[in-house]
Amino acid sequence: MRNPLLNLAQDYDFPLLNIFWTMMLCFLWVFWFVLLMRVIGDVFRDDDLSGLGKAGWTVFVILLPYVGVFVYLIVRGRGMGERELRRTQRQEEAFRTYARESAAITGQAEELSRLAELKNRGDLTAAEYEQAKGRVLGS
Repeated sequence: MRNPLLNLAQDYDFPLLNIFWTMMLCFLWVFWFVLLMRVIGDVFRDDDLSGLGKAGWTVFVILLPYVGVFVYLIVRGRGMGERELRRTQRQEEAFRTYARESAAITGQAEELSRLAELKNRGDLTAAEYEQAKGRVLGS
């Protein structure tokens, strides 16, 4: 009686070059798909491009996928990195502004809490408390 695993290996012939070629095609397909998504993302994120221009590039890239992506990279590829850098800088600045404002609000809340505690202990009069509170909220 023969071993079924050996029989399977003998019946199925897939040379090493075919494995390499299949892997290469899969890699190129995934690479192209990522490139396509980058191009479409760049088209829709570009504020300088009109709506008609965005529609035109999208239709061109979808109808003639390989040619469309390569033409887009030739025509507008230089600015892709610059647009991405500007977008990243805007996001970082927005985050820093949000963090600064959040820290200021937290600082104000802590200061008001400290003032209320001083007033409750009798260390501050009501007028002094209102004046200090006005300075904290006014700044």
